[in-house]
Amino acid sequence: MRAWAAEHPSAPDPDARTFAGVILVDRAGCILLQERDEHPRIDPDKWGLCGGHVEPGEGFEEAAFRELEEETGVRLPPGTLTLVGEFVVDHRHAYGTWDRMAVFVAGTDLTDADIDCREGRQIVFVDPATARGLPLTHAAADVVPAFLESALYRSLWESA
Repeated sequence: MRAWAAEHPSAPDPDARTFAGVILVDRAGCILLQERDEHPRIDPDKWGLCGGHVEPGEGFEEAAFRELEEETGVRLPPGTLTLVGEFVVDHRHAYGTWDRMAVFVAGTDLTDADIDCREGRQIVFVDPATARGLPLTHAAADVVPAFLESALYRSLWESA
């Protein structure tokens, strides 16, 4: 645990970039993940959250809604996202920095058929056990397991 903590700072770099990510949870408890292709600068050929850079003048939540729509065609009504938390994510391979990422979540009745994959190889709902075994992006490797163990995750699908 100490080695992990030493490698994962609790504060982003002073010149950190900002990112927003979205996790949708379906009625079966599956989570929406994106299989990245070989083109992105950050974590190519890995599985991660839908999301991306926060544009200048844009807040985290606004960016989360925009990125979800840009990548999946899904437009959620305002007020439907809940903040999971803000994380320090490892983008040293791409940018040489530890960056800031806010992750949001929403429960949904959507299925794979409702998702228009506009970026990456595929964007699909993934069973939690399968998700834990996928080659995840640096950010998703920290966020997904913690989220799947949270009361917030359980509240989204156990009540459905």
